[in-house]
Amino acid sequence: MPQPYLFAQALNTGVDTAASGATATAALAQGRANWPASGDRAVTTGTVAYRQQKAAAALPASALTIVPPLPREFRRSAKDPQDTIDAQGSTVSALESATGFGNPFVVQQLPSLGDGSGGELTPQAERKLGERVMREIRSDPDYIDDWLLVDYLDSVSYKLAVAAQDAYLGVYVPQFEVFGVRDPQINAFSLPGGFIGMNTGLIQVTQTESELASVLGHEMGHVLQRHIARMIGQQRRTGYAALAGLLFGALAGLVAHSADLGEALVLGSQALAVDNQLRFSRSAEHEADRVGFRMLEGAGYDPYAMAEFFRRLEKGSSDSEVVPAYARTHPLTTERIADMEDRARRAPYRQPTQNPEYAFVRARAQVLQANWPSDLREVVRRMRGEIHDQTSLYPAGSWYGVAFAELRLNDFEAANAAFENARQLFREQMKNPQADTPSLAVMAARLASLEGRDADALRLADAARRVWPKSNAVIDVQLDALLRAHRYEQAQGVARLQTVKEPEQSAWWSYLAQSSSALGDSVAAHRAMAERLALRGAWPAATEHLKEARAQKGINFYEASAIEARLHQMEAQYKEDKQEKDVLN
Repeated sequence: MPQPYLFAQALNTGVDTAASGATATAALAQGRANWPASGDRAVTTGTVAYRQQKAAAALPASALTIVPPLPREFRRSAKDPQDTIDAQGSTVSALESATGFGNPFVVQQLPSLGDGSGGELTPQAERKLGERVMREIRSDPDYIDDWLLVDYLDSVSYKLAVAAQDAYLGVYVPQFEVFGVRDPQINAFSLPGGFIGMNTGLIQVTQTESELASVLGHEMGHVLQRHIARMIGQQRRTGYAALAGLLFGALAGLVAHSADLGEALVLGSQALAVDNQLRFSRSAEHEADRVGFRMLEGAGYDPYAMAEFFRRLEKGSSDSEVVPAYARTHPLTTERIADMEDRARRAPYRQPTQNPEYAFVRARAQVLQANWPSDLREVVRRMRGEIHDQTSLYPAGSWYGVAFAELRLNDFEAANAAFENARQLFREQMKNPQADTPSLAVMAARLASLEGRDADALRLADAARRVWPKSNAVIDVQLDALLRAHRYEQAQGVARLQTVKEPEQSAWWSYLAQSSSALGDSVAAHRAMAERLALRGAWPAATEHLKEARAQKGINFYEASAIEARLHQMEAQYKEDKQEKDVLN
């Protein structure tokens, strides 16, 4: 897909609001210079240059004093008595690491643990194919674009990606993009180019952040070693259309909720319908385990987490007739589990520190999994029962889940009461009356906004933005509050800057379209809607919006030229996509 950030620059021309003019100009200057901002570095390999953006700290250094050291995960080691573990525990807060809420653009030639050449398929072609299928996935109703979930998963994948780069793992380190899928089955899957899907069912069945990171690290291992590309190479079908067919098969399986990448591939490519050949091989699973383990260890997570999580799934499979999807797509053999346990025993001792966001995101995933009011009420009943029976692993997280479910049911009184319980309990656990997290801050602002307390919502959103300036969830709730308060010029300025920084995120184009429309700026509104639709692959509708923008009165020559150029790009992309589908049919 053509780079939309050039188009985003054109949208910023003519920004004249006092609140955003200077900042927009500075952002545009950085964009035109290929973003060589202070702290960024360009990493060039051959003819491909990617940028590693400076990661924003999850909490500024100036605010670290208000958050005490985070709760430690229990490290499962039989050789260390509890008093030794307590004595050696780290006091470094996870919030002090500059993980930010996104992933770096990095391509670097790194030694592979296996043959990751993938035949003739280049990393650039892999990314293009991944982006192609992601345009389809994003249009599926079970694709989750919840910012708090995405921000958290991105922060975990970022830490793992940095560990992979530091340890020289894999053929190359792509820009990982992790997304959620509304599906109760316990599964995760990887696509070429760094795209990884995590089912809500898997997120909620994990018991620690390290367990979640272990699954994510395993899937990242498949990407780093380019296992899907290798499967294509083994079939001697390295053509673009052949791989597109394979990926669209995976998409078909995802939409059909097969939750089984191997089965999904069979659905879409009958010529490759040999199940044993399509599933990741045993050696590939071992390879992904070992790469994932090294990332898990390097990022400071509990090295025992991978073996513990796999063993629990294996036990669940043997105790029940229902085999988790993850156990089917990634066979959990005794040999694999023993290998991970042996590696964990030989790893240097390091007490993991758990990000408090994990408990809230885990509860949030359970609520996001619910589709109907009856499902939401069942979630509330179950979480309240766990709190009452004292069986909840994270009581503050359970109260937060109750609040989020009640919010989705539009019961603001019950949501506020549960939210106050969550925040009070969390602060008591942290032994700090001012402790906060993005999940709590965003919900406080959201509740105020939905209840019509616009001034409170703006105040809370602005305060959260000062603490977590790079949090997409915080920016989202601030934009929502600005629109509800009819502060359209300020909302337009914030949205414009976000489309320059992250042109691949449809939410910012949507906010830009809404604010521009409210201001009567129909040209900007149509152009923003075109970009939003293009990210979902809706090319005909996107080009129609550009034509509408081009037809507006008073449009200047430069803006008309930018629209015309972007229109040609979209039409060319639509033609290319249509040809691919015709070949597959």
